[in-house]
Amino acid sequence: MAQLTIGIQPANLNVPLKQGLHIAAEMGVQVVEIDARTDISFNDLSDTAARQIRKMINDLNLQVVALKFVTRRGYGEADDLERRVDGTKRAMKLAYALGARYLVNSIGKVPADATDPKWQMMKEVLTDLGNYGQRTGVFLTAETGSEPLADLYQLIRASAEGTVGIALNPGNLLINGFEFHNQLSSVSDHVYLVHAQDGVQDRARGRGYEVPLGRGSAEFPEIAAILEERQFRGAYVIQRSVSTGAREEIELAVSFLRSL
Repeated sequence: MAQLTIGIQPANLNVPLKQGLHIAAEMGVQVVEIDARTDISFNDLSDTAARQIRKMINDLNLQVVALKFVTRRGYGEADDLERRVDGTKRAMKLAYALGARYLVNSIGKVPADATDPKWQMMKEVLTDLGNYGQRTGVFLTAETGSEPLADLYQLIRASAEGTVGIALNPGNLLINGFEFHNQLSSVSDHVYLVHAQDGVQDRARGRGYEVPLGRGSAEFPEIAAILEERQFRGAYVIQRSVSTGAREEIELAVSFLRSL
């Protein structure tokens, strides 16, 4: 198996971006995913400031693999939809300025029924954003977790083929009660990025919970093997929602991924 490209989200470290980038370099990871809401001031960031951030990252021998831009509502909600789409496009331009290839967002819960008006609305938006991404060189990737993996895949395939991808988050899927292992092979060609988060299901509560990477039900060795069969060369970006001991948790996660 080829060596995995490993990254972290500096925002998870609960420190300013510059400090988080230095920690990432100390950990020896190759890439980072920048959060447009917490790491930088998305609405106020000038082109000059974006170039300065990119230079700082490059000087640390890091690359920005993705910009995370979470809208407050998904693309299936009509209220203020045009504003969210416009904001997404501006974020795609910023991602390009930072040297990132992907923009990650949770696109909203995808209806299982393709005749649902919300499904049709989401398809039109993703097609528009996919076409825009072709012009800017940054591809939208939809993070998993709000619906079964197969439902998200159906929508993406019906949209602009090859221009919108999946940010696979196994932990999100498990926490929300969705099994995905038997679907991964069929959707793997559309996986552009992996958010390395782990979780376990808790059927008694009706909702699972997050656990440190490698201690849950995500089966990352199996995931890596399936994606390797499809010659996946994207990054595994560690995502860990912890309030204390963040650095130690993330360092352990880096070691786990290297062990694969």
